[in-house]
Amino acid sequence: MKEIPVIDNSLDKTFDTYAAKFKALSDPKRLHIMHLLTENGSTCVCDLVELIGMPQSKLSYHLKILLDANLIQKETKGTWGYYQLNEKEVNHILSSELCCLFVPSC
Repeated sequence: MKEIPVIDNSLDKTFDTYAAKFKALSDPKRLHIMHLLTENGSTCVCDLVELIGMPQSKLSYHLKILLDANLIQKETKGTWGYYQLNEKEVNHILSSELCCLFVPSC
């Protein structure tokens, strides 16, 4: 009788999560947005339009991807959205935890 291999769904979920984050990070415009948020802290979308020099509709597309990947956070004040880097999540990605997925001695 053959044994059926056990699939580690939690590991698959971890891979999917990291894949989404790295996909979000793979665009130079989104990296630029994150850099601006790092330099300026919480920033109104109206100011980001000026700083990055792209129409709000295109900027919103990139912000949505970063939000979905939990790399940035949004706070609504009145009619404006203010964005800031999710430092905890970014530090988590840069941590040794990810490296431990690929280094057996961790």
